[in-house]
Amino acid sequence: MTQTGPHDLDYGFATRAVHAGQAPDPLSGAVMTPIYQTSTYAQEGLGRHKGFEYARTRNPTRDALERCVASLENGTHGFAFSSGLAALDAVLKLLRAGDHIVCGANVYGGSHRLIERIYTNFGLTVTFADMREIGNLERALTPATRLIFCETPTNPMMHVTDLAAVADLAQAHGYLCVVDNTFATPVFQRPLELGVDVVLHSTTKYLNGHSDMVGGMLVTRRDDLAERLGFIQNAAGAVPGPMDCWLALRGIKTLPLRMRQHDAAGRRIAEWLRGRPEVTQLYYPGFGGMISLDLGDVGRARRFAEATRIFTLAESLGGVESLIGHPASMTHASVPPAQRQAMGLTDSLIRLSCGIEEVDDLMADLDQAFAASLPD
Repeated sequence: MTQTGPHDLDYGFATRAVHAGQAPDPLSGAVMTPIYQTSTYAQEGLGRHKGFEYARTRNPTRDALERCVASLENGTHGFAFSSGLAALDAVLKLLRAGDHIVCGANVYGGSHRLIERIYTNFGLTVTFADMREIGNLERALTPATRLIFCETPTNPMMHVTDLAAVADLAQAHGYLCVVDNTFATPVFQRPLELGVDVVLHSTTKYLNGHSDMVGGMLVTRRDDLAERLGFIQNAAGAVPGPMDCWLALRGIKTLPLRMRQHDAAGRRIAEWLRGRPEVTQLYYPGFGGMISLDLGDVGRARRFAEATRIFTLAESLGGVESLIGHPASMTHASVPPAQRQAMGLTDSLIRLSCGIEEVDDLMADLDQAFAASLPD
């Protein structure tokens, strides 16, 4: 368990992105947090040590990352994990057999798979609800409901949820409210400030921003939840290595600058796509670098995705490089086809992660891909 100092909040967001949770190394004065590549620590005597016993439990590099992200989310406790799904797994371990989850109908395919195909085997039940309307959430509640889990904007349909309304409902009934904030990042949205209990991140994505590590994060303000999550983190041991923590910490230092460019690119490309006759449906929340577009034909979508030159056909998102993906066969392949269709996730849907390249180059790349997608 780690906790930020109250002085962190005295500084602006960009300043905290560079400095929060970190200090020059006391041994050498190194400005950058060292990579503490160790599995164990020397102890001064039985029961006497410097706060570090074994690296699964604590690592100084991981501590710095946890403090930094907690500060950016205006939380007090941060917990780093080996992936975003490992972070969600820790949340689900807060529940017991017989508990009921209301989950957003459109969440990352891996989150859907973990809840639906793993944890239902251990006695949890789940109802998937379109959380764009609070009434849908209310109708999904049961006497056994214990957790509300959602993304906003959602992956890949870009649906937006009224987090304040969801948090108010959760607090009124004593439900745990957890929000995946990976797409928005704390630059655009800080759910804890709206009453949400726990924020989840895949640090693999925008926080790291360089597509060179895999990790996850949970942040909360609640001391009781922090105690339980810290116990689960240590007991289950799904923690990131120090190198991955260092890479995420390094990436976060430029998060405000990168998100500014992702947002500028996303807004401009989305506006340009609205005028394209090839696009039958456009999904964009109005901010950020994530865009989904439906081309209305599976063959055309395949040819379009395979024709780009700057946009790389690959899983993931949020890196400095632009990526293009086909959710039905990639990120959401594990979601049953009927559920994909119900949420509008067709086989002709394409998802873009707009990077920080020159926007004119990105639009030219998409333009030539549209031309290449024409049937022979």
